[in-house]
Amino acid sequence: MIAKLVVWALKAHWGLSAVVITANMSGLAVIVTGLWLSGFFGRLGEDWMRTMALIGIYPALGLLAGVGLAMRDRGRYFGWLDQTRKPTPEEARRLLRLPIAITVRALALWIPGVIVVTATFTHLTEIDSPAVTAALFTLGALQSAAVTFLIVDRLIRPTIPVVSAVLDDTMLWSSSVLVRVIVTWAVAGAMPLAMLIVVLADPATPAPDRIPTAIYLSAVGIAVGAFSTAILARAVASPMRTLRLALDLISRGETDVRVPVGSSSEIGRLEHSVNELAANLRERERMRDVFGRHVGAQVADRALTGGMDLTGDVRVVSALFVDVTGSVALSTGLPPQEFVAKLNRLLSIVVAATEENDGLVNKFEGDAALCIFGAPIALRDNATPALRAARRIRDEVTASGELDIGIGVARGLVFAGDVGTDTRLEFTVIGDAVNEAARLTAEAKEAPRRILVSGAVIEAAAPHEREKWTLLDNILLRGMQEPTACWTDAEQAAAQGDPEPAVDGADDRTLPAGDAGAETPDDQSPVSAMTEIRSTASESE
Repeated sequence: MIAKLVVWALKAHWGLSAVVITANMSGLAVIVTGLWLSGFFGRLGEDWMRTMALIGIYPALGLLAGVGLAMRDRGRYFGWLDQTRKPTPEEARRLLRLPIAITVRALALWIPGVIVVTATFTHLTEIDSPAVTAALFTLGALQSAAVTFLIVDRLIRPTIPVVSAVLDDTMLWSSSVLVRVIVTWAVAGAMPLAMLIVVLADPATPAPDRIPTAIYLSAVGIAVGAFSTAILARAVASPMRTLRLALDLISRGETDVRVPVGSSSEIGRLEHSVNELAANLRERERMRDVFGRHVGAQVADRALTGGMDLTGDVRVVSALFVDVTGSVALSTGLPPQEFVAKLNRLLSIVVAATEENDGLVNKFEGDAALCIFGAPIALRDNATPALRAARRIRDEVTASGELDIGIGVARGLVFAGDVGTDTRLEFTVIGDAVNEAARLTAEAKEAPRRILVSGAVIEAAAPHEREKWTLLDNILLRGMQEPTACWTDAEQAAAQGDPEPAVDGADDRTLPAGDAGAETPDDQSPVSAMTEIRSTASESE
């Protein structure tokens, strides 16, 4: 009901005038009724009508002035609303000052009236208590001004969301929670009780007249206090509940939250801050998502939580390399878009198999990928998930029949951390295990099912996973002094003489023997396995 009245008062051209005049007339009515109950008018003498007529001149003039000024304010403060447009920053700031501006003007109209009424009563009547008369009218003026402030402050609240979209800061001292509480206390308790004290302390008021006056002022205080307190409680409790619900959603990770800014107090500032928090979290999640797609979710989380320092440690990991066989011939014989589409389908298999086995796709280098198990997040057993991922990648790529690949898996001590400078960092893994995986990948391109695994990985794997693998051969890898025991999955080792799955239209039970150019020249000191495997492919193709 109150909300509908507020909307009506905003839209009607004379709505503001009606609100302001009603608030001031209510204050005047309380004063007049109190004076009547206290027997004040009965002491004016026989010429009381002339006295009241003279006294009524200023209130009538004040009423006309108030109506005129309120009509002017309607166009000045709400002109943008009538034109159905957003306010300018100056118009928005002016609107926030409306409650205090109208309150000050109401007091400016009341104070001369208090002086005029008190002087008139003292001069034209036999009443010898001008202090009581001045006190009653002054308290009534303050009561009317306080009620006017609360009503106008409530009146402009529906416009605050529009104002907040124009101004970064909608908080104004005159509409703070502290000011509202003080004004509400004055309206609800201080003013009615002060008027009651004045009436009871008036020696000219007979005792029988004081009782109904006291009852009346007490009833007014209770009614006005209940109304103003209810408005204040709702103005605080309702947005606080909305803020609590919004923060609950944000704490559960739901950042698509926006709270309507409906106040120019600290609560409005808090609503604005919650919206900024949600927006910043959405941007952080977007950056995390974009960052994670480029470097991996684990590395992104590590960077976002650990800052920009160059950090790293030495640990035992399992490295898995995947590389496409004959990529130069494929890229030459296919349109670039088609070749990239094939490559993306391969890499999607690699990413899914790696991440679902708690690994990290550390690098994409053309048609090759380096996957790490055990860094940056340590795993109690990093060999078993690496072997599972290798078999899954091989099986899914073979089933698709689009590309031929080689997969190498090795395990050992490496440095896992950031390299670069303060302005450009990259998480990488450097060590013999990475180099060994790259060299196993080159040999795996000619293996029956394109997977070669070092013995260190098999020894570290869980028993149920070791049973799936068997020793294929001892191979002297490029740059190594001793042959490396190379393992492949047991199922394929038992069927080495079987035809190999086909690729792209060939017999689907066989894989091609591999690119003869996969033999690579010796490199005595490889530093980056990814660079090494790319240079190997370039020289061989």
